[in-house]
Amino acid sequence: MKKYRYERCFPREIGEVQEKNIPLVIAGGTVEYHGPQCSYGCDTLIVEGLLEKLADEKEIMIAPSIHYSPSSYAVGDEKSGTVHVEERAFENYVYYVFKSLLNAGFRNIYVVIHHQFEQESEMPMTLCYRLAAKRATMEYLEKIYGQGWWGSERYASYYEQLEGANNPFNWIQVIPTMDTAVQNATGYDHAGKFECSLLMALYPDCVDLSRIEDVKHWFTQSSREANPELGKKMVQLSLEYLKQRIG
Repeated sequence: MKKYRYERCFPREIGEVQEKNIPLVIAGGTVEYHGPQCSYGCDTLIVEGLLEKLADEKEIMIAPSIHYSPSSYAVGDEKSGTVHVEERAFENYVYYVFKSLLNAGFRNIYVVIHHQFEQESEMPMTLCYRLAAKRATMEYLEKIYGQGWWGSERYASYYEQLEGANNPFNWIQVIPTMDTAVQNATGYDHAGKFECSLLMALYPDCVDLSRIEDVKHWFTQSSREANPELGKKMVQLSLEYLKQRIG
């Protein structure tokens, strides 16, 4: 199966992706403190690892990851090593990314996020992506079709195509690595048993359980039970979900 990496492609490959409407997928990540035993890129790496595996089974184009984001200082303070980008600045940044992708001709874009997505809750980073996506889409439609585009006869069948590929508000979708069903089947936490197992299965060198005692946190204690077998189960369930969700 042909693998597409946006930054390594030439115009011919970009044209192929657009013509075949192949999903363009972006890892929406963070640089965030995950305790003493887990790497700062945990959230980004989990998405990247899953997308690499997904690309072995499904034709997708992997775009460069977005690392710096509104990770927040909820887990660690400003001295923890977390990089936090203020929400309004970040929303504007990804708005311009989406605007460029739409203008270039992409119509099947996904942002996949692992950060703060318990039970698919909408926390600040996810909301930034979603608002930026709607802003970019609305502006693009007005630019192409003019003011009053939705009320024109061109869109008389709008409600009939809401679930289809022709719905412009499906051009950019923001989704979790693990939907609620997958989370309930395994588990979900921050730098604990489940997240460390998942990262361990994808990037074993990014988890070092011997360092747990360096700093004691309530949220890292369960990571003592992390193991690659659990991680592999989580990877498989996540991949099954992503294969169905990304189309």
